[in-house]
Amino acid sequence: MLAINYSTMRNNLKEYCDAATDRNETVIVTRKGEKNVVLISLEKYNQITKAIRNIEYLSMIDRSLAQLEAGRGQQHELIEVEDE
Repeated sequence: MLAINYSTMRNNLKEYCDAATDRNETVIVTRKGEKNVVLISLEKYNQITKAIRNIEYLSMIDRSLAQLEAGRGQQHELIEVEDE
């Protein structure tokens, strides 16, 4: 993980973009008096968002199982679909 200030990032943008994409570095850009930002590769971003979606999905399944165990499930007849 690298931490650099905004001016350094601006002056060396290609170098830090390459670090994020080619070397899988996380670059934290500090900004005086402003909120900091993070530069990561698209691949790493996609991995993070996929992990978050998976966590949310597993959490939903856990809640559903808890509802079933608490007796709040319902049975329904299956709908038959005819082949066309």
